[in-house]
Amino acid sequence: MTCHLMQPTPLAPDESVAKSISATSRNMPNPTPLSVIAGNDRSTSAIVYCEGNFGAIDGKTANGLVRYSERYEILSVIDSEKAGQDAGMVLDGKPKAIPICRDLAESLEKATRLPDYFIFGMAPSSGMLSLKERSLVLEAISHGLNIVNGLHEFLGDDLVFKAACAASNVKILDVRKPRDKKDLKIFTGDIDRVTCPVIAVLGTDCAIGKRTTATVLAQALNERGVKTVMIGTGQTGLIQGARYGVALDAIPSQFCAGELEAMVINAFMVEGPDVILIEGQGALSHPAFSTSSFILRGACPDGVVLQHAPGRKARCDFPDMLMPTPATEINLIETFAKTKVIGVTINHENMSDAEVSSAILRYEYELGIPTTDALSRPSERLVDMIIRGFPKLAEKLPAAA
Repeated sequence: MTCHLMQPTPLAPDESVAKSISATSRNMPNPTPLSVIAGNDRSTSAIVYCEGNFGAIDGKTANGLVRYSERYEILSVIDSEKAGQDAGMVLDGKPKAIPICRDLAESLEKATRLPDYFIFGMAPSSGMLSLKERSLVLEAISHGLNIVNGLHEFLGDDLVFKAACAASNVKILDVRKPRDKKDLKIFTGDIDRVTCPVIAVLGTDCAIGKRTTATVLAQALNERGVKTVMIGTGQTGLIQGARYGVALDAIPSQFCAGELEAMVINAFMVEGPDVILIEGQGALSHPAFSTSSFILRGACPDGVVLQHAPGRKARCDFPDMLMPTPATEINLIETFAKTKVIGVTINHENMSDAEVSSAILRYEYELGIPTTDALSRPSERLVDMIIRGFPKLAEKLPAAA
């Protein structure tokens, strides 16, 4: 039994819910989904900058946008090292009709119309623009492109960028910029009365595919008739078009659990879903990141899907820090929080298909829980993983013919 089942007064996803929310939560403004700010119209077009990093770990924002975007039509990717190739073929061996261009000039030349946005598609560990990148963003502004920035550096506060935007009549969307502290929420405990399963997709490292697996899983569940809402917790998910989300790593730690709790409650009240999925960040065992702990505390997930890369020997950006095993991470998660890891998903980087199959069999035998690869194996396996963890959801599946 998890924390969601311990409270005597469950919330219901309708207008009566508000009466059960505490005064503190009720009197504070609800978090605003990014979609409300920017809109979820895929007729909005964009080019994505990912110089030297497309298909690599630091290019995860661009990678994610090529695989899936609810908000933007991606016209091209900029990476001179892979220019001339199809972005989908580079990522997954499947064409997406998204060309990779050598520079901004070529991207604009190939576009059938002026793109609406220039998206900075990299997530460097510094979280800041280099001098060369600053010049390129200013060049994009001069062409009349709005800017989507997912870095920790807020370009909208920079006087040079402000002046450039005013001159070209464009805007900058700093995705990670939080609301004023007076509008941020603290944890209230009201999440304990959310009645649908809340499932977090966590991992054994950063940049390991948690968001990709969560996205594929959400789509698969919805296609099978299990109404699922995914909550983004990082800049890429928000840029992709998550209807609900908050960039946890940009919020003061005191408010992280409360902001996520409020987002989960908001999604439950508004959408009435069968399942709420939480995109994970970092890893609970990773000393450089603490966002996983806030996800476990703020969302109080009923279950966890653990993403692991068997072919990754050391932590991303930490070559002397060996990767943990799924077993040790599972033990840590289940010790830290009142939850249960219900399955393992594999990131197949540096692995052959045969090695993926071998890893799936090994983890299922060693851990006694379902294991699959969200990208290289049928999505039905992900759905089966969730149904096995929460058997009552089987009632939502269509009856067999």
